[in-house]
Amino acid sequence: MPLLKFDIIQGRSDEQIRTLLDSAHQAMVQAFEVPPSDRYQCVTQHRPGELVLEDTGLGYTRSVSVVLLTVVTRPRLPAQKVEFYRLLAEKLEADCSLSPDDLIISLVENADADWSFGRGRAQFLTKEL
Repeated sequence: MPLLKFDIIQGRSDEQIRTLLDSAHQAMVQAFEVPPSDRYQCVTQHRPGELVLEDTGLGYTRSVSVVLLTVVTRPRLPAQKVEFYRLLAEKLEADCSLSPDDLIISLVENADADWSFGRGRAQFLTKEL
């Protein structure tokens, strides 16, 4: 049940945002082998200057199209993470014309007890999921 949180600079159309979300979901389903209906995404748009994302000395060129993606997820194997990074960069470049230099991803892992999908219940712990 990954939760994908996108931080972007204002200026994309609704259609562009939907393509971004759809492409990320496809990469997640493929790399993490989650069901297609396991989709939780949110977008926060920032005014220019409110999102400062540098290159950590790697020489990347960032643009106003930069995407900061935080993925909150159950533990994943390192190979799954690497595959997700690769697939996502490829899909966003193909579907959204997003430069791989403009994609930053951070995975934050948590455990089954850290999720409630509604009704005040811990569905992973109660085995509802």
